[in-house]
Amino acid sequence: MERLHAVAGVHPHSATVAAVIDPLIVRLGYPEDARLVIMAVDGLGASHASTHGGYHALRQGIATSGRIMVPAPWAREAAAEHRGEDIGVSLTLLAEHSRYRWGPITQAPSLLDGNGGFPSTAPDLWDHADLDELRRECRAQIERAVFWGFDVTHLDAHLDALHLRPEFFDIELELAVDFGLPLRLPDATDQRRAGFPFRQLAAAEGVVIPDHTYDIAIAGGAAQEMDAVLAGLPSGVTEIRLWPAMDTPELRAISIGWPMQVEHLELLTAIDDEQRYRGVQFIGYKALRQLQRQG
Repeated sequence: MERLHAVAGVHPHSATVAAVIDPLIVRLGYPEDARLVIMAVDGLGASHASTHGGYHALRQGIATSGRIMVPAPWAREAAAEHRGEDIGVSLTLLAEHSRYRWGPITQAPSLLDGNGGFPSTAPDLWDHADLDELRRECRAQIERAVFWGFDVTHLDAHLDALHLRPEFFDIELELAVDFGLPLRLPDATDQRRAGFPFRQLAAAEGVVIPDHTYDIAIAGGAAQEMDAVLAGLPSGVTEIRLWPAMDTPELRAISIGWPMQVEHLELLTAIDDEQRYRGVQFIGYKALRQLQRQG
């Protein structure tokens, strides 16, 4: 696989790929005008509250896929509670909370900050990470999830730490190819901000990615934001990401964003949402993984 940190423009194969491959939705066996949604919950393992909230949304709500943060404090509980749900790995290289820390599962000094955990921001990670150590850490996170019994369905990067720099995305893409896993990647707006065509690069390597991604991130207005997203939902495959969690003292102590997480859980488990999701078909990442592995 070509190393993309040496690529300044579009991957040389990307134009050919775009010309000969049908839209993702057609390759999945749906009409071109169908609207498919992967309703994804992030943060399994980040806390007891988010682990149980995420599984509740997957089992009793409309969530169709989730992601585990392997180095996080409650990841082992997330593995113990797993019942075969569609779960991917959120490659975790940042620890954003000032008083709630986690760090690498490998011996990786360059991935530590002065507080003994992962850096809290992506620029700090980018400035100090040794790429070989980062590669070993990411691979170890996937392998540990497999060892714990997860049938890993896809990859993502916690807080987009790998998507936005070519030399870091190179590693993420390498792992997606090696393990035969789809990637969740940001939309074109973030691609322009990154300054390199990561979506085309993934497609050129045969990695399957959703057509569109959207984060429900407005505190106090999750239902209204969801309605707006669905009203303008294009055809194709869209991942909508939320961070559901149970309302507990632990969650309130960890994050100032706890009200949004509780609101997400309520939205995903509402019982009167038939009208809201009319015309939308739900899928998980297993369908995308199957398509990728079929070549």
